[in-house]
Amino acid sequence: MSARRWSLTLGVVLVALFALVPLAGWHVPWVLPGTVNVVNATGTLEVLALCFIFGGVALGYDVLFGYTGLLSLGPVTFFGTGVYVFDIALTRWGWSLAAALAVTLVVTLLLALVLGAIALRVGGIAFAMVTLAFAQAFYYLVEDNPHNLTGGDTGLALASNRLPAVLSGAVSNTRSLYWLALVYLVLVGVVVRVVLNSATGRVLVAVRENEQRVEVLGLRPFGFKLAAFTLSSLIAAGGGIVYILLIGTAVPSAVASITLTLSILVMVVLGGPGSAWGPVAGAFVYVYLQQYLLKVAAEPSFASLPAVARVPLSQPQFLLGALFVLFVLFVPGGFAGAVARARARRQSRRPAAPISRGET
Repeated sequence: MSARRWSLTLGVVLVALFALVPLAGWHVPWVLPGTVNVVNATGTLEVLALCFIFGGVALGYDVLFGYTGLLSLGPVTFFGTGVYVFDIALTRWGWSLAAALAVTLVVTLLLALVLGAIALRVGGIAFAMVTLAFAQAFYYLVEDNPHNLTGGDTGLALASNRLPAVLSGAVSNTRSLYWLALVYLVLVGVVVRVVLNSATGRVLVAVRENEQRVEVLGLRPFGFKLAAFTLSSLIAAGGGIVYILLIGTAVPSAVASITLTLSILVMVVLGGPGSAWGPVAGAFVYVYLQQYLLKVAAEPSFASLPAVARVPLSQPQFLLGALFVLFVLFVPGGFAGAVARARARRQSRRPAAPISRGET
């Protein structure tokens, strides 16, 4: 079986297994991130749903970062746009679910085209700084609560009465929202694979490797970079929509801060940029550890430990940062890079095929 077919088969099996998780009531102590050590508990399903959401967002961001070679610090702008426009349309304006979805995607598309056309006039660090400026401007905009639309620091709760019954509450309908997040990740994976395996995807990789050579061939890199920027932005907005359905409240510090952008970048680096599955794996590990370390920090038995052990264990972000630094130092290329190196070593150890007389 070829490596590509094997990866596809493994992906289908994993999706099927994750789809069955809400039906499993196994008790697994010390492994699950929720307060209840049961696989299909509400807390566990919410954490896994967050893994799916940010796995999709990271995969979309990798189209821009890993394949096109553009370091953007602004994916949070479009993730937050998905959250807030959808929430405002339902909660403030009282629109239907279909209308809220449509206006969110249209606003994201127009915003991505405008901001992308501006930011892509420059490259390298300058491009990163421009996208960071847009992200900061968006954060202060929603925090300022213009016309009492966003709720400011207090947040904006989603009006569940405008949603179908199956999506009307994160607690009572956790299974449905979990499956919705899984469907989002699968759809993103399919769209990204189709785009990257097309002629457009090959041009994006060529732009990353040598933009001037692409120009010599008669192609305009700007249009392809704008397409990658727009696709990544739409995927991020889709993740924002699923996020607000799951969490139920939009708060600037959670959905619009630069910290979230850096988290998405860390997810991609952990998994391995420019790989088919690396960003998803990085997102799973990052989100899962982030939630699990919160559980570790609240463990009462750690209070009796010496300060040299108790203090780090009580700071989940410190532990997560330390683990990330160690990972970058000792596992370059992320999970995907480690797997590729292991595969190369295994192939190099295989004995060479004997040469028959007819081939000499």
